[in-house]
Amino acid sequence: MSTIFAILLLFVGSTTGLSLKPAATPLMDSGKALARSGELLIDMTRKLDLYGGGLSAAGAAIRTSGDSIAQAAASCRFKTGTELVLDELREAATCLKEASLKCKVATEEAQTDENEGLEQLLVNMIGPIAAAGQSLEEAGAGIMTRVPLKDVGSKLVESADYFQMIAASIDNIAQSTTAADPIPEGILSAQRMMFAAEKMKEAGNELQGNEKPKPTGKAWLKG
Repeated sequence: MSTIFAILLLFVGSTTGLSLKPAATPLMDSGKALARSGELLIDMTRKLDLYGGGLSAAGAAIRTSGDSIAQAAASCRFKTGTELVLDELREAATCLKEASLKCKVATEEAQTDENEGLEQLLVNMIGPIAAAGQSLEEAGAGIMTRVPLKDVGSKLVESADYFQMIAASIDNIAQSTTAADPIPEGILSAQRMMFAAEKMKEAGNELQGNEKPKPTGKAWLKG
């Protein structure tokens, strides 16, 4: 009986020791920013006369992915929410993988329209979107198998790096339009994606136990 009790204590200890709460706030900010980036990407397709095609579908999938990340963040605050966190991260990953497939459809549409410039820019987005989804899926799997929190955090940081690549691609599309000026919705979409990356990296750093950079100058005066 004492052996069984010891095993139960070990199991409970490993479960309660997995605290995702430090990542909750930055992860929430990241999810909201990602969802907004997806919405703005859809808006950009209206200006490009591509609404209803693969790129707008990719934007919708990115928006849903962001919503799932925000839901995961909400569950991070509770010790009993671990299962919900990994479920939502997996859903976010699935949505990003779907977005990469829709982006591939968009490249085929651009090829049909003989728009080689847009086609290449879209090709550049496919890999990072799929890779970001893979990183989030591995983060969720890590939570399920109770790997050290620093390993989960490293996967979040990894996904943030891919978000930055996606942001650059969106910005390039917005800047390379044949119109006289860049597409504002595209610029904002890229900015929101970059902010999502920053906050996702912050969430990962929290789980890794990395210290936040100290404010410089008089930044510490800001409340």
